[in-house]
Amino acid sequence: MLRHVADQPRAFGLLRLPATTRSPWWELGRRLLLAIGILAVTVLIVWVDRDGYVDNSDPDNEVTLLDAIYYTTVTLSTTGYGDIAPYTPTARLVNAFVITPLRIGFLVLLIGTTLEVLATQGREMFRAARWRKNMQEHVVVIGYGTKGRSAVDTLVNNGTPRESITIVDQSGTGQEEAHADGLAVVTGDATRREVLRRARVDLARQVIITANRDDTTVLATLTVRQLNPDAYIVAAVREQDNVPLVRQSGADSVITSSEAVGRLLGLASYSPNLGAVMEDLLTYGEGLEVAQRDLMVNEVGKAPQSLPDQVIAVVRDEKVYRYFDPTISLLARGDQLIVVRPSRELPWAPRPGTHNEPLADDE
Repeated sequence: MLRHVADQPRAFGLLRLPATTRSPWWELGRRLLLAIGILAVTVLIVWVDRDGYVDNSDPDNEVTLLDAIYYTTVTLSTTGYGDIAPYTPTARLVNAFVITPLRIGFLVLLIGTTLEVLATQGREMFRAARWRKNMQEHVVVIGYGTKGRSAVDTLVNNGTPRESITIVDQSGTGQEEAHADGLAVVTGDATRREVLRRARVDLARQVIITANRDDTTVLATLTVRQLNPDAYIVAAVREQDNVPLVRQSGADSVITSSEAVGRLLGLASYSPNLGAVMEDLLTYGEGLEVAQRDLMVNEVGKAPQSLPDQVIAVVRDEKVYRYFDPTISLLARGDQLIVVRPSRELPWAPRPGTHNEPLADDE
């Protein structure tokens, strides 16, 4: 996996921030059962103590089960017609200290449902405003299918916090999966300016485009580049013939997904051992990894081949040189190394640059 050690540190345009939520139907059902429970308990209390109540509308002053239900509903709803009323001290005490709290709880339950809906909407608006205020130098991933999910996993595994990753997707499946993974999601078409503005593409550090169609990739790349001339754009295309077009649209790096998979299949078929090594390099946390790191002080002036790491390329002045290029026969301050190394520290295989060693470009 490519790892840069030096850089470690929610309808149309709708923003959805990650949160732990229950189903609204579950919440509504719970509240409904609670309200029915309060009604049932109050009816039972009145019915058990029915001799303490008088029905002014009945010549016999007899309180039936129907009267108990009627009295409960008008009492808990604070309507109180007065035709049925407690008259014994016991019934009045029960009304004062038992039924009155039940009435308050019943009203709070009904009003609280409405207030919670309003509060939830306000809370979401506040969270979205705070997210927009703090979101800058983040990563925007367009499309959360297999490629987008793998890209996010790679970023997270290499130290990028999930809070700094925003997903743009218009498919319901992708939105739900990204939301379940704890990622902020902007719903909509990534070729539309308004959607990308909601994702704060203009302030993004990197944009990864993994659309399902190459024409969508071209349009999304053009729009992103117009909104943010400085962002580093990585795009995936299906056909090799579309690579120049995507590059002309503003992509800094273009990956041909079908070609890459085809090469891996060919290598694995031609040489199973070579295919296993390539799969190892592409699997995070196992065996080998490809990483990019800064040059350390004690490596200045040395040849790339003499370092403990297996150097395969050197980045100098934003240009990549292969390890055998005579231009980088000796390493200089400011160089960055692309190396193959163990994905985990081993006693017999150290990982230089991962132990806070002094770097060559430090003051």
